[in-house]
Amino acid sequence: MDGQVSEAVHTIASGPEAKRGLNPPAQAIERVAPYILLSTLIVVLYGHIGLRLVNDWYTLPDFSHGFLIPFFAAYLVWHQRVDLVKTPISPSWSGLWVVMAGLLLLLVGVFGADLFLSRFSFILLAVGITWTLRGLTFLKQIRFVFLVLFLGIPLPTLVMNQITFPLQILSSRLASALLPIAGVPVFREGNVIQLASIQLEVAEACSGIRSLLSLFTLSVIYGYFLETSTWKRVILALASIPIAVAANAVRIFGTGICVQYWNPDKALGFFHEFSGWLMFLVSLTCLYGVHRLLTLFPAKDVTAL
Repeated sequence: MDGQVSEAVHTIASGPEAKRGLNPPAQAIERVAPYILLSTLIVVLYGHIGLRLVNDWYTLPDFSHGFLIPFFAAYLVWHQRVDLVKTPISPSWSGLWVVMAGLLLLLVGVFGADLFLSRFSFILLAVGITWTLRGLTFLKQIRFVFLVLFLGIPLPTLVMNQITFPLQILSSRLASALLPIAGVPVFREGNVIQLASIQLEVAEACSGIRSLLSLFTLSVIYGYFLETSTWKRVILALASIPIAVAANAVRIFGTGICVQYWNPDKALGFFHEFSGWLMFLVSLTCLYGVHRLLTLFPAKDVTAL
């Protein structure tokens, strides 16, 4: 009887559980190896795409705000770390469909030379991997992180053109409506404003798209840090659009005033460049003003409606 018990104890002690207990480093390596392999594959697939994206952030003024996005996304994950640890893990094979869609979109983007699709496929792939390995509940917990990552992807040229030209026309119209109030005669044709002494053309760079995209991104970050109500965060983000458009129109208006009453060369040189930074600061001030107005409406009152 004692021999049978000793044999049983020996069998249990020599089982796989005991082996894992006797070799903690190997157990740790076994646990993290799949994640290391997965990370390596992602770097191989998206390394060159990521480097090209960083280069675009550096060289394209319209998307220089992209450098803020990785840090903000990392902070969001860190800020939610306690809740994420408490979130139950429920892996699901359903996420593989999203993974496959992301890989398919990557192929289309690479072979179709479409950088937007290639970059967007990374977010789609990350969503699918999170769903597969951590579960749908975990994915819902960090869904805002993936929405933030999308802000760092430059829009396709076709979409940018569809946005930029209407902004040029709108800014031209607003500035042309304001200049006569200051005693400046104008004649507008499309995005060209004819003054008495010079012709102002509202080019793509002066359409306001740069300040609009940057201000929208900053409004999202601002709303996250300084506001807890979701509907107020949404209003702040949406308010950044008319604020940016109005600020750009005022910038063109100021340029026209300087051309008429000061010096055309200085107006189109120093003032034009300086006014861009000045109006962006004014836009941030207006965004703060909108937030102060929103504080007059308690979230509980709106919820009751």
